[in-house]
Amino acid sequence: MKLMSFNTQSCTNFITKKIDFQFIAEGIKKFDADIVGLNEMRGADPESDFVNQVEELARLAGYEYFYFSKACDIEDDDGPFGNGVLSKYPLKTIETIGSPDPTEKTGNQLYETRAVLKVTLDNGLIVLVTHFGLNLDEHINAVKTVLNYIEKEKCVFMGDLNVEPQNPVLKPIQESLVDAATVIGEELLSFPSDKPYKKIDYIFVTPDVKIISADIPDIVCSDHRPHIAEIKI
Repeated sequence: MKLMSFNTQSCTNFITKKIDFQFIAEGIKKFDADIVGLNEMRGADPESDFVNQVEELARLAGYEYFYFSKACDIEDDDGPFGNGVLSKYPLKTIETIGSPDPTEKTGNQLYETRAVLKVTLDNGLIVLVTHFGLNLDEHINAVKTVLNYIEKEKCVFMGDLNVEPQNPVLKPIQESLVDAATVIGEELLSFPSDKPYKKIDYIFVTPDVKIISADIPDIVCSDHRPHIAEIKI
């Protein structure tokens, strides 16, 4: 089974800086993943020009099953914002789990409410997709939320975590799950897509899941490169 984690920057073409569903969908189709976890997606809003971007990518990339998971409304346009999943397998259960907002906002970065999308496939695999915020207090809350909902077996956790591997905030996740990149023995750099120098996009699995391969291909679609992993459950 092939997995993809991809922050699409709301389906923005990195070259033209414009929303380009076809361009992003072609990037997804190129790797023929069975499950695609999506970050920075916009949902449909009758009071704005936003469409359900996950549904549009599913249509263009040929996925029968999909879901948009709202985390928050963006303040400047009040449009729905969150994560998504594309799947070749039926989604048996779907849950959106809110990550608590920090009680005090101490950082100088943008704060946005975050959430975890948790789905169960008809083959029993459980997939969690999330996008961490930019501040340490957000990271701490997000890690706690993920750990509360990770299953002990047949579980995948993926997303843009906005944290590099050596950051101690990730240690609880690294102790519970296996980073797919470890199978090739080197960091897989994903950001920015034209000249990546950071590893902030991840695919983790529970220890019972066999990692066959992992890669971050040399492709420029959004501002992140997609993360690919092949697994056996």
